[in-house]
Amino acid sequence: MFELVQAGGWLMVPILLCSVISAAICVERFWTLRATQIVPKNLLVQVWNWIRSNEMDNKKLRELRAGSPLGQILAAGISNHKRGREQMKESIEEVAGHVVHEMERYLNTLGTVAAVTPLLGLLGTVIGMIKVFTAIKLEGTGNAAVLAGGISEALITTAAGLSVAIPSLFFFRFFQRRVDELVITMEQEALKLVEVLNGDRANAEKAESRSPKPEMAR
Repeated sequence: MFELVQAGGWLMVPILLCSVISAAICVERFWTLRATQIVPKNLLVQVWNWIRSNEMDNKKLRELRAGSPLGQILAAGISNHKRGREQMKESIEEVAGHVVHEMERYLNTLGTVAAVTPLLGLLGTVIGMIKVFTAIKLEGTGNAAVLAGGISEALITTAAGLSVAIPSLFFFRFFQRRVDELVITMEQEALKLVEVLNGDRANAEKAESRSPKPEMAR
């Protein structure tokens, strides 16, 4: 391994650094973007049970916010549901924007690694070929060792750059797709909460309006 790095020249150093960054991001995002971590199963049902049994207090809201990204969104909706449907949706969208931003953390860096490493490999190829033609100019084609060294440097950096770029690009697209799927799931859960809370509120207002008003004393 060390011989390959040494043969590839100094450009192998940034390529190896990019590979370490890419691997670290992939491991971190695999752990962070678990569906059970982002959108816990039956969380909306649990929240609705708390609301129906009048157990939803400030402590429950804090637990909900701290539990998961979906919990942060639902907590924002619950905190503002008395202000009306539109205000509730606006608060959910605001918190969802922050949640999505956190879910997309480091993905731009991963995409940059996928774009830069082939260029580093190409630069190594160009430098290697320059060395080859310089050796030909100075010593002719008789020194095979010098020619082989330049060609080897050109090929190794290209292969190394592509070896880092291909999996980096794959996981960049993979994590983007996972984020999109999780966002859609959170949107659906948030819309269910909006509809349920506003439907319950509308029913309560109808019942209140239909209840007989006490007659004023004459």
